[in-house]
Amino acid sequence: MANIIDVLQERGFIEAITSDEIRQLVERPTTLYCGFDPTADSLHLGNLVAIMGLAWFQRFGHTPIAIVGGATGMIGDPSGKTSARQLLNESSLENNLKGIQKNLETILDFHQKEAQAKILNNLDWYKDFSFIRFLREIGSLFRIGPMLSKESVKLRLQSEEGMSFTEFSYQILQGYDFLHLMQHHGVTIQLGGSDQWGNITSGTELIRRVLGKSAYGITFPLLTKSDGQKFGKSEKGAIWLSPEKLSPYEFYQYLIRVEDADVIKLMKMLTFMEMDEIRKYEIWMKQENYVPRTAQKKLAEEITRLVHGEEALQTAIKVTVGISPGSQTDLNAELLEDLAANMPSVELPMNKVIHQKLIDLLVEIGLQTSKGEARRLIRNGGVYVNNEKIQDEQCSIDLKYLLDNKLMLVSAGKKNKLIIRIV
Repeated sequence: MANIIDVLQERGFIEAITSDEIRQLVERPTTLYCGFDPTADSLHLGNLVAIMGLAWFQRFGHTPIAIVGGATGMIGDPSGKTSARQLLNESSLENNLKGIQKNLETILDFHQKEAQAKILNNLDWYKDFSFIRFLREIGSLFRIGPMLSKESVKLRLQSEEGMSFTEFSYQILQGYDFLHLMQHHGVTIQLGGSDQWGNITSGTELIRRVLGKSAYGITFPLLTKSDGQKFGKSEKGAIWLSPEKLSPYEFYQYLIRVEDADVIKLMKMLTFMEMDEIRKYEIWMKQENYVPRTAQKKLAEEITRLVHGEEALQTAIKVTVGISPGSQTDLNAELLEDLAANMPSVELPMNKVIHQKLIDLLVEIGLQTSKGEARRLIRNGGVYVNNEKIQDEQCSIDLKYLLDNKLMLVSAGKKNKLIIRIV
């Protein structure tokens, strides 16, 4: 059987490892963990790399533990940040933890007998610490020199805002997490993004000092586009994994629009596709007979199925086909009602729609920023109402455009589509 480290390296997962000894360690079943900060009630596409890392280890017989930072979330990780995070209250944290748990349960296997995934909350082992006890038992194990040498600390100390004592203490908490998990759950490896290297080595150093044992760290590259920008952001915000925050249709649409230069990397890192199949797509994309966006469709299908399930994927595909500008799909009120649950929609009173100029309506519903932009888009053939191209710049909306007198689909360009519901 292939070594999991080699598999992950081939797929572009590994940025750095603390020691090559890890290759021998993973020849036998072991336990590893990765932490997730509960800064929102859902993880996003960038976090999927970490989840997939845990999932690959699980497929090779290793036990993955996901730590949701109920305690560290109250502090805020300064790694990769130029300013302090906003501190969350306990009720917000609790709500966020529940949402994140749902995300993890869609990909990791919590039911298999061997290598069963676990979710732990580090608040469980911090909540009974008094400040004095924490300083005596944990703070005394760390040295200021190595803490100041961490790259994340250096960058913040050089910034205009500087760094609070609270944030400076974060690496103590994460370092102790690793020690606690080794002592109580047999964890030997910590997985994290490249910005977590300093926090991870705080843990490996602490374990060596306290237990005299070796612990290991693996970092993966942060998910970025070919132009260097972070993946997982759109014009409307983060690409959330929770369907309550972003519909499977919108999730699918984001992935289907990925640039050619990024498709293969995402196939390697965010899917379980075999490398032979990925290489075929890589070769095919360079050939003259390649049909544009074919690889993107495969990518979008694989990741949407993984995150949202087969039924949600089929709904996303159905919506995509049904509202494609110029589509021959026979739109009716029943179909639009079905689609409205899975794509952006807005409610407006009748007098805000009927007898209004289309250019005014496009601005009103936010599909265009100005009347001039709306007018130019119509002139260039980019505006559709119910899949019918509108070429008249003076077009006014009348009842013929309302399906069952209550619904209308408006498309502005290829990306921006909205269902209007009359109330």
